[in-house]
Parts: sequence; C-alpha cells; structure tokens
Amino acid sequence: MILQTKQLTKRFGGLTAVNHVDFSIEKGKVNAIIGPNGAGKSTFFNLISGFHRPTSGEVLFKGVDIAKMPANKIAELGIARTFQTTNLFEQSTVLDNVMIGHRLRTKSNLLDAVFRTARHKREEKQCREKAFEMIEFVDLQKVADKEVASLTQEEKKRTAFALALATDPEIVFLDEPAAGVNPDETEGLAALMQKMVKKGITVCLIEHKMQMIMKLADKIMVLNYGEKIAEGTPEEIRNNPAVIKAYLGGSAIA
Repeated sequence: MILQTKQLTKRFGGLTAVNHVDFSIEKGKVNAIIGPNGAGKSTFFNLISGFHRPTSGEVLFKGVDIAKMPANKIAELGIARTFQTTNLFEQSTVLDNVMIGHRLRTKSNLLDAVFRTARHKREEKQCREKAFEMIEFVDLQKVADKEVASLTQEEKKRTAFALALATDPEIVFLDEPAAGVNPDETEGLAALMQKMVKKGITVCLIEHKMQMIMKLADKIMVLNYGEKIAEGTPEEIRNNPAVIKAYLGGSAIA
C-alpha cells in the first residue's frame, strides 16, 4: 500500500463528516470511493490532501503521518488531486494552466522572475517542456493554445488531469472526474486513468457513475454518513447487503 488512513475523523461542530475511517490505497492500482450524496467522500479527500485538518486519526503516506501538513507540502511529497468543480484559470491557455503544476518542482522566486535570471529561464523551459509532455499524454495537443473558457467540459477535465500530472505525483486523487460528461467521454476518461496506472501512478477516485467504477476499479470503499460500511473488489461490493441498502435497493450499483 502507498497510503493508509487510521481512524480518520473530521467533525464540523456537531456534525461528524468522516467517522473513524480505516482505508488503505493499493499502489499502482485504481482505488475508488463511492457512497450516496453527503456520505463524506469529498471531506475524506480534503483530509488526505491537506485542505482540512483531521479532528483525530492518521494519514500515513509511505509510513509517514502527513495529517497535520499543509496542502502545499503534501503536494510536494507526491500527492495531487483534482476537484469536483474544475479549478482552472479560465482566461489562460491550456498550456499556461498546465505549466503551473510543474512550478511546484522549481526553485525560482520573485526576484528571479523580475530580473529574468538564468535559473528562471532554465526552469521556465523545464515547465514548458513538462506541460507539453502532459498535454500530449492527455491528448489535448489541438487545444494547447486555447483559453480554458472556450473548452468543452471533457477537455477541461483532461486539462485538470494534465495539471495534476505536471506536479510529478505518485498518487492522484480525482474528485468525480466523469461528472458532466457523456458516456463516450466517460469511457475516454476511464481509459486515461488506466493509462496513468500503466505509467506507474496510483489512482484514487470518487465517482457516482457506478458502471464505470465497477469496470475500472481494483478496490472500492463505500462510505455512508461518514462511516465505512464496506470495502472490497467490485464483485464483493456489488453483492454486499449493506451497500445495496445504502443505495436504496441497489439500482445505482447494478
């Protein structure tokens, strides 16, 4: 396993959004987290990626507890994530957006930028090369110079993938990557996730499109009201009585 949570808990006042969740993410595989709306899935991602601090519990990345680290330090360790709503600079090009990701790996500061130092120029070139590499990886070469605002929803999703990949992550957390795209585009994004795994990147995603999850995931955890109610292979999850009950008769996981 590459990442593990132990008794991970988050309370917001009187609401317990994540309740003593133990989960291990398998290295080099597609791990999925599913559950009804309000189950605590995005909060769980926020705890791992440093956007929320846990009330209690541990987040172990390669054996080191990162639960109290800020988001930028967690990203530097090799953990990237995308958001349910794509957080991109709409008035900038795809290339400029993706270049931002690799700046995490550079050392230039404001003075370097102002005086256009040799280091700044060298790292600018590195960021551009990395961005082009990731844009090609997600198959967006044709729109590299287009403003993000002019892209389709599916192209924005791919841009968000490329931005996350430009940080050189070991593990990528994808929050509803197929939301708002059609079935053909969903298949294309699923293929892209498998391509990421073949490249050696571990994938963990939240998704409501059960047909895709059941075909794509190696391992699934199910949350309901902030608690883990099941964990296992797609086949085990599909036949789990607690999961069927949580999904009101199982129509959503058929």
